[in-house]
Amino acid sequence: MRRLPPLRALEAFVRTVNLGSAKAAAADLAISAPALSRRLKSLEDFIGKPLFDRKAQTMTPNAEAERLLAAVSPALDMIADAVESVTDRDSDFRLKLGVLPLFGSQRLIPNLGELRRLYPKLHLDVVTSSHAENLLGDSVDAAIIIASEVDEKLYSRRLDTNSVYAITSRSFAEQQNLTNPSDLEGQTVFVHSEMPETFEAWRREVGLPNLKPGSIDQMDSGPLMLEAAAQGLGIAIMHGSHFSDARDERLTRLFDIEVKSPYSYWFVCRPRALEHRAVRVFHDWLVRAEI
Repeated sequence: MRRLPPLRALEAFVRTVNLGSAKAAAADLAISAPALSRRLKSLEDFIGKPLFDRKAQTMTPNAEAERLLAAVSPALDMIADAVESVTDRDSDFRLKLGVLPLFGSQRLIPNLGELRRLYPKLHLDVVTSSHAENLLGDSVDAAIIIASEVDEKLYSRRLDTNSVYAITSRSFAEQQNLTNPSDLEGQTVFVHSEMPETFEAWRREVGLPNLKPGSIDQMDSGPLMLEAAAQGLGIAIMHGSHFSDARDERLTRLFDIEVKSPYSYWFVCRPRALEHRAVRVFHDWLVRAEI
């Protein structure tokens, strides 16, 4: 048999390229940055050529890295499939799932009891991330993301459609006399940094495309946006499901206007991942349960 490079070195390489940074890859593998560098260097020594362009504190995959990634990723998937094929079918099985924090707290955890009752041998390892689709095949087997569209190379299943609401605290709405969309002129508006088009869609639909709030503050956390709105710090432009699922008596929806959101929740995974027992079972349950 031909000599192979260390599997740990290949794993470090694939995760570094897919995650876009050595720091993220080291954190994902739970190793130090120097340890990750040693693994990458051992792979470069093995193949006899550099795989990254190193400048200052950055590492950019070169053309050789892209070629290697395309070649080894399917092989690593085949190794994972081979190991799963000899696993005891009556034993516990595990799914590594990437989930957005708000979906996890509002929709996944409240229904987790039913999943456990139906599939007591299925266990979930949950990773909260705003870009879980970038972790597919590395840190997670499947992910639930929010997006306007999904990479066509992935398997995807739309989980919902939604409306965009303007949400704030009841007391703040009364104090500021927020009765018309034009009243948001000069106010602080919160928009999710991964969903910038929500506010654009809302402004167009209410007939005020040029409405200028005092500030548009971006956050990358749905729970933080809801809490900021509940404390009267501004108006959150969010999905209606986030408002209803929060069940927070401090919050109110402004204006009785339906605005279709350009974003939806999606279940995503690599196409081959659906052949894996844990992914398939969770996917089928998620679709049936319509959580």
